[in-house]
Amino acid sequence: MLADSAPGNLVLLSAGATPEASAGILAPVTAETAPRRAVRPRRRGLLVAGVLFLLLGVAGLTWSAWDLFRSPIVDPAVAAARASDLRQQWRAPAGEGRPRPGEAVALLRIPAFGDGFEQPVLAGTDPGALGEGVGWYDDTAAPGGVGNFAVAGHGGRGDPFSRMKELEVGDAIVVETRAAIYTYALTHDPGETTVLDTDTWVIQPVPGRPETKPVEALVTLTTGGDLFRSPRRTIAFGTLVNTQAK
Repeated sequence: MLADSAPGNLVLLSAGATPEASAGILAPVTAETAPRRAVRPRRRGLLVAGVLFLLLGVAGLTWSAWDLFRSPIVDPAVAAARASDLRQQWRAPAGEGRPRPGEAVALLRIPAFGDGFEQPVLAGTDPGALGEGVGWYDDTAAPGGVGNFAVAGHGGRGDPFSRMKELEVGDAIVVETRAAIYTYALTHDPGETTVLDTDTWVIQPVPGRPETKPVEALVTLTTGGDLFRSPRRTIAFGTLVNTQAK
């Protein structure tokens, strides 16, 4: 007599187990008597493949994050090449008019960052300019000029302004142009001067005093020092203390 009509749920008892079994009667399957099915090779392969893809995905994300952290946005070789090209240009007669966007206009040195620190200052603050050096804010004073010479730079690991918070009051900011070398001295501690990216008063001719006519030459450095995009900006203010004609 069939206990269940589903073939997968029945088992034929051995001949000597019970009288019914000797007569060939089928008994219902239990957890103890059910045969174990072998894992299908196809399913095992899919499982292994899925795990491998998961591990590869995690590894890829980890590498991307590490690469973002360790790799500067500004390529040092590109910045050095732009600085070298600018020195070559200074040997030729000067052009007329305001520099074109992305054009190198000066060289920036910060002795506190080491003797080898030098960045080309490029007109404009778009990604192209900031990817090859530091950028000169449009409509701010020229290097050494009365008003506020304002410069932006990336502050991620290995970027031009990555160590800006280490600067101290009195540290020198040296800007070299075709005609002169201007030395500014910091008047504020950058480690204690943080604003939002909407606080454009920091690049005004007289920062924070829009109605005041400038009478001295100032410098302002701005950077965002976070690993990922943030509205916070670290600021360094300075004033001109020396001009050396070339």
